[in-house]
Amino acid sequence: MDGAAGDLHHIRPWRRIERRRSRKIRVGAVEIGGDAPIAVQSMTNTLTADAAATIAQIRQLEDAGADIVRVSCPDEDSTAAFAAIAREAKVPLVADIHFHYRRAIEAAAAGAACLRINPGNIGNAQRVKDVVQAAKDHGCSIRIGVNAGSLEQHLLEKYGEPCPEAMVESALYHAALLEEHGFRDYKISVKASDVFLTAAAYQALAEATDAPLHLGVTEAGALRAGTVKSAVAMGSLLWAGIGDTIRVSLAADPVEEIKVGNDLLKSMGLRQRGVTIIACPSCARQGFNVIQTVDELEKRVAHIAEPITLSIIGCVVNGPGEALMTDLGFTGGGKGAGMVYVAGKADHKVDNAAMIDHIVELVEDRARKLREARETAKG
Repeated sequence: MDGAAGDLHHIRPWRRIERRRSRKIRVGAVEIGGDAPIAVQSMTNTLTADAAATIAQIRQLEDAGADIVRVSCPDEDSTAAFAAIAREAKVPLVADIHFHYRRAIEAAAAGAACLRINPGNIGNAQRVKDVVQAAKDHGCSIRIGVNAGSLEQHLLEKYGEPCPEAMVESALYHAALLEEHGFRDYKISVKASDVFLTAAAYQALAEATDAPLHLGVTEAGALRAGTVKSAVAMGSLLWAGIGDTIRVSLAADPVEEIKVGNDLLKSMGLRQRGVTIIACPSCARQGFNVIQTVDELEKRVAHIAEPITLSIIGCVVNGPGEALMTDLGFTGGGKGAGMVYVAGKADHKVDNAAMIDHIVELVEDRARKLREARETAKG
């Protein structure tokens, strides 16, 4: 990165995260677990039977950077529409199945890359066997999804309440049902709406299995509160090396889930996708309107997928230091102008009035060079 600090955090031991060793599976073309990048997913909230609306929302999620999208399949109309939806999707789709084992079989045949089920709640042993066979026949993986709010009654009676031990026992029981049929292409989630219960359950599960883990805080809440809750729980787990794929569950536009998920991974150096903006909160020293500028820049560089770091600092107190750590930067000065930094070094001045357009041009130029370098490396 031309000497800027966009790469430096990879060689600093105090910022290095040692990921838990898990076996690798595939969700369509996306690898999950092992040394694969942590994947980000969301879920559609359209009626699945409305194929056009569902495809349109999947397209929005793809554009926002989704690696995987989950689609609910509660009835036959949904699985009937699933085939058309899967054909149009550029990312692999997970069919969300509850209770109706035939929906899982139908979704597998219709092009699902993964089935989200609880083997214990889809019926008897023969039904589990039939679903596993459908997954094998159509190259599907399976996600075992355990939620604190829907634990089996016998576990609630045994433990008295939802707790990490009950959630892990449920997950391992469901995994054993799949393995009885020689099926190991599964990942597991143990979600709760409580931060501490979620973190404790995943920590215990990580020690009990080598299966890849899908992280999430279920029913996390609205955009702001849910983002904070998810960041606390998943951030602590990711810092400990736990987690192979994530979903930020928000009562908001699903596109926001993808944005928050990618920002979470970027903030921890676990995924580099798009422009990361480092910005000051602004104060009376600011030489330009920082908040308005950052808001505009976020919108105008949202389409860029290449990993670029950009510092936008209102004054010279911290501006030059932050610019040392980013690919591009702008620090406010006096007399209506500020300094542009390239690769950590002061490069040239630009008027505040022209600053946003100029920075966008620099970011787009850098993105183009990164793409060209990547294509050259491919040969």
